[in-house]
Formats: sequence, C-alpha cells, structure tokens
Amino acid sequence: MNQITPQPGIMDIALYQGGQSHIQGVADVVKLSSNENPFGPSPRAIEAVRDSAAMLHRYPGTDHARLRAAIGDRHGLDPARIICGVGSDEVLQFIAQAYAGPGDEVIYTEHGFSMYPIIARMAGATPVMVPERDRHVDVGNILAAVTDQTRIVFVTNPGNPTSTMIPESELQRLAEGLPQTCLLVIDGAYAEFVAGFDGGAALVDRFDNVIMTRTFSKIYGLGGMRVGWGYAARPIIDVLNRVRQPFNLSMVALAAAEAAVQDEEFLTFCHAENARLRVWLSDQLARIGVPSDASYTNFILARFADRAEAEACDDYLKTQGLIVRRVAGYNLPDALRITVGDETACRRVIAAITAFKGGAA
Repeated sequence: MNQITPQPGIMDIALYQGGQSHIQGVADVVKLSSNENPFGPSPRAIEAVRDSAAMLHRYPGTDHARLRAAIGDRHGLDPARIICGVGSDEVLQFIAQAYAGPGDEVIYTEHGFSMYPIIARMAGATPVMVPERDRHVDVGNILAAVTDQTRIVFVTNPGNPTSTMIPESELQRLAEGLPQTCLLVIDGAYAEFVAGFDGGAALVDRFDNVIMTRTFSKIYGLGGMRVGWGYAARPIIDVLNRVRQPFNLSMVALAAAEAAVQDEEFLTFCHAENARLRVWLSDQLARIGVPSDASYTNFILARFADRAEAEACDDYLKTQGLIVRRVAGYNLPDALRITVGDETACRRVIAAITAFKGGAA
C-alpha cells in the first residue's frame, strides 16, 4: 500500500480546464473561449522578443526592475510596491501561500474565477463560497461571511465569467468593512477594458490590507508569455518576494511585457475596437433573443433559456468552427461565455446563433 500521501486539501482540487482550441474535422476554426486579444500582441512586443532571442543563454534579472519601472510609469505607481509573477495567477498563489494555511478561510464569490478555491486548497486553507446576486458580487454577503478565521477575500473586478462590475463605492465599503487581519485581493485581469478605472490602485494606497493584481494576458495579448503583477503596501510586497522564485520570469517574457506596456497606441486601438464590437455583439444577441448583462470586459456572457439550449447552441457553434466556453462549472449552466473577437469573428458568431435560433442572419 502506498504510504506517500499529499498534504490535506490537495486531492480536493479539481483540475483546471482551459478553453478548447481545436475541433476535430472542422477547418477555419475561431477560438473565442479564452478571452484572448484577437489582434495579438503589440508589434513592439514581437520585436522585443526577436531582439532578446540572442540572449537566451543568460539568466534573467531577479528583481524585474525594468518591467516594474515601466508598469509604474504607465499607471503612476511606485515600482517598489510592485511584484511580478508568471501571470497574475502566480501572484495570487504567493498571497495564499504567504497569508493562509490550515485552519484559515479564504472567501470567493459564487461565479468567481475558478482558481481561487484551488489556490486556497494549495495552501491548506478552506475555501468559502459566497452567493452573488443576479451575477453581481454582493458586498453585504461577503461581509456577512467573514469570520475570525477569514484571512483572504478574492474578488474579480470586472468579473469573470460574469463580465459585471463592482461599483467603486461598493469596493470601498468592502475594504472598510473587513478586519485588518484579512486581505482584500482585487483581481483586475480585465481592468484595462474599463475606461477610467484604476483597477483598485487608489484603494491599495488607502488601505494596508488591499492588494491589486493585473495581467498582460488579456488586452496586451501576451497570454503565451505568462506575465502578471501585483500592487500592495511595501510590507506585503516584501513578504511576497520571499516566496517568489528568483528567476520566475524569463528574459523573453520580461522584454515582451516591458515593450507592451509602453505601446500606448496599440493599447488604445485594442480598447476602442473591443468597446465597439462588444456593444455590437451584445445588441445583436439581444435582437435574436439572447440576453446578456452589460459587459465591462472583452467577452459577453450570453444567456439561454436553460442548460439544454446553451449546450445545444455550443454544439452547433462547433459545427460552424466557433469555439466558445461553457460555464456550468461556474454555476452558470444556462450561459456561454463568448470572447469579443475581431469584426469578422463577431459577425460569424451572430450568423451562427441566428441560424441556431431558426432565424435569418
């Protein structure tokens, strides 16, 4: 009998399922399941990757100083209060590893990012799910769920896969209502898609127990490079850097991210195109009887009559070479998450769902 057993909580982790990329026997496939930027990365990021190729035999810097400085310059933040990770997922993992453990509780919301309970269990903590209200985070429900054992509250803003947003006044109420022994983590993976939104940076500056995380995987189009970052008070950053591997980011990834964050022209283009096509896609879906909440992200959460219709629509879209995301695992069985692609992809989606619904495109 095998006497080697994992730590408690590890075997309770359900393996993460990424978005599908291929359809057997179907050509001209468009992947709209992972909220990737349809325009790819910045041309300057691509050039930076090419330029760094000759240095692949060298170890990268351990302090990420140039990237932190570029992020700080772009967002008006103190680089000394920034930490970089392998996607924002790794920064979230640092937080749980450093601040939660056996006997502690980690709160996340009903339709929140599926990595939150996984990360909690990795640290040996107990994940606690809090109900949302009509696909919106309910701050009152979160505060009511806080106990003496609560160490971390994870919220995604804007939400994934809901696409909805917590008003800044409610975020402030949440920060004010949490005990100082509990960290509030604002996961801003989609913050760049919201005009004028700082992702929670101002709250970090006001509250010592608030952390903001961001990613280069979405609007910057660097999902394949895996670069994310966090912003928090200096004492927290000092703690997180103690559990960070010194060479966690490659030289190529660092170069790509630095170039991407400095290319404001490309960022502006991607933001404008997403905003335009997101409204068009939502309006067209509503016209054919598929409602959705106002989206603050680069995807639409399309709602159907029931789970059977959502799954039947997904099956039909696959026959048309369109890959979207079922979200039953997020307690949304009657919905499909559809990334806002380029104009051609959006028109293909509407034509296909119109045909599925029995209408004329």
